Formats: sequence, C-alpha cells, structure tokens
Amino acid sequence: MASTYTLMRKRDRLVRQIGDNLDYLIGSVSTKGLRYEAYNLTTKVEGVTKTKHVPKDMVKLVRRMTQRHQRLKTLIKELGEVNWLLIREGVDLRDYGTV
Repeated sequence: MASTYTLMRKRDRLVRQIGDNLDYLIGSVSTKGLRYEAYNLTTKVEGVTKTKHVPKDMVKLVRRMTQRHQRLKTLIKELGEVNWLLIREGVDLRDYGTV
C-alpha cells in the first residue's frame, strides 16, 4: 500500500492533468461522402446519434479534443481510485480545498 504522502502527490498530479485537458469534445470524427472530403463529429445525445459538420481545416484540432475526452475519462477514474484510498487512510479531503 502506498503511503499517504505518495497518494497525495499522485492526487495532485492527477488534478493538474485533469485541468490541462479541459478543452475537449465528446464524440468521434468520421468522414462522409465518397465524392468529396468532408468530416463530421458524431456523438450520442440521450441515445440518439447527432452529427455536426467539422470544417476541413479544423479536423486535426477536433481529433485532438476528442482524444482529450478519452484521456479525461481515464484520469477521472484514476483520481476516484486515489481519493478512495485516501479516504480509507482517514484523510479528510475537505482540508485540501477541492471538496
């Protein structure tokens, strides 16, 4: 089991990484049409697939932002696990200003 100090350092790192990835988009980039190059951002909203046009010159940025969403999901899951370990150790996370 990691020490409380080690867990707090990991928690601080995760919080910083989450903050660094907050410019994100949910969905995936896909192409449409065979006759010309065009792109969409596809997402699910209340179980219904929604598609939005992505300008060709913004595709790289949109892909990077959707990758950030995937990274955020991983970071948030990991932060939840660290928070749980800290709570088990008796650390009152309210003392750290984020709860």
